[in-house]
Amino acid sequence: MTIDTLALLIDGDNASPKIIPRLLTEIANYGTAGVRRIYGDWTKPNLNGWKECLLEHSIQPVQQFAYTTGKNATDGAMIIDAMDLLYTGRFSAFCIVSSDSDFARLASRIREQGITVYGFGERKTPRPFITACDKFIYIDVLSPIVHAGVPQPAVPVKSAPKPKAAPAPAKPDAEKARPSQGGVAGGNLNKAALEMLRKAVKATAEEDGRANLGRVGAHLAQQSPDFEARNYGYARLSDLADASGILVVERVGDQNKVVTVRLKTS
Repeated sequence: MTIDTLALLIDGDNASPKIIPRLLTEIANYGTAGVRRIYGDWTKPNLNGWKECLLEHSIQPVQQFAYTTGKNATDGAMIIDAMDLLYTGRFSAFCIVSSDSDFARLASRIREQGITVYGFGERKTPRPFITACDKFIYIDVLSPIVHAGVPQPAVPVKSAPKPKAAPAPAKPDAEKARPSQGGVAGGNLNKAALEMLRKAVKATAEEDGRANLGRVGAHLAQQSPDFEARNYGYARLSDLADASGILVVERVGDQNKVVTVRLKTS
């Protein structure tokens, strides 16, 4: 089996060294990062914390001085290198790590060549960059997954002092960890996400109303690159479907490996 060769390009001004181990683990699911580069002005103190991380993970720092205050020359250097790498024809996909909308056109141009683009960034990432990628994953979901398919909180929350009266029954851990996004059916799924899920099932369903979950996932990825189960707090798309509240999930075939879904009838 041929392993895809990837180009990993990191915007050092919009990333943290803390994410690198989890980021490389995620990228290994898609192929081998033959090129690993990070861009920034390494004379600035805000990038001092990168040295050990870059040495440990064999990531090549690329120096780019800031020519003018308020202008980001780093983005230009990263875009030029990306185009040079694209024209070599050696890469099956590009992994762009940034939360900057300046890379939206770059991602679109790479995709025009039939090359896959994986984007990684914070939740503040502007929509144009997200939609320009084939798949976009929020950095905060690349943490270990706990029992309920919920990302483990990065920073433990201190518990409040115990009241003198008997405390009320504690909520399940999964409910504590899972952030609220609208308080609608489906837990972390807001109304817009539920509507996208509903439309994807309708678009891929057979005559009996059942749809293969894999086809549903592919349809969702085409419509919204950041519709990824982990971005909503679930380890797998099947977990998300189970928790959505709008789908009936059925597992069939050898060892129940084939998952189909259908919309619930009111």
